[in-house]
Amino acid sequence: MLILLAFIIVFHITSAALLFISTIDNAWWVGDNFSTDVWRMCTTNTSTCMVITDEFDEYQSIQAVQATMILSTIFCCVAFLVFLLQLFRLKQGERFVLTSVIQLLSCLCVMIAASIYTDRHEELHQSRGYAMEVSKGQYGYSFVLAWIAFAFTLISGVMYLVLRKRK
Repeated sequence: MLILLAFIIVFHITSAALLFISTIDNAWWVGDNFSTDVWRMCTTNTSTCMVITDEFDEYQSIQAVQATMILSTIFCCVAFLVFLLQLFRLKQGERFVLTSVIQLLSCLCVMIAASIYTDRHEELHQSRGYAMEVSKGQYGYSFVLAWIAFAFTLISGVMYLVLRKRK
C-alpha cells in the first residue's frame, strides 16, 4: 500500500510539474527564429520578447487559454493539498472523492486550453500584432506537454476516484 501511495504522489507531482512548465515556458508555437506562447513572442536571433496584448486580433482566445491553464495549475495544486488532508482525515474504507473532483476539474481546464489553442492557432498566428511572420511555425513542446498533462490529470483523477483508504 505504501508503494501505491508513493506512486500516486509522484504521479500527481509530475502532473503539476507538467502543468507549470506548459503554462510558463515559451514554446507553444515555434519556428526557425522565433518562439511564442500564450504570454509573449520571442525572437531567437536578437533575444527580444514582446508581450502579447490586446493589440492582437485574437487576444480573447489567448486570454481564455491563459485563464484555463492557470486554473488547471491551481486546481492541480489544490487537489494535492486536499489529498494530503484527506489522507489523514478520512476513515478507513472511504474514497478520495473530493480530490478526484478537483483533479478532474484541472483535467477539464487543461483540455479546454489546449483545445482552444488547437482550434484557433491559424487565426492566432496571422495577427498583425506580431513583429514577424509566425504562421509558418509548428507546435512546440509546451503545447505537447499540455496535452500530456491532460492525460496525466485525467488518469490521476480516476485513480483518486477508485482509491480507498486502507491500512
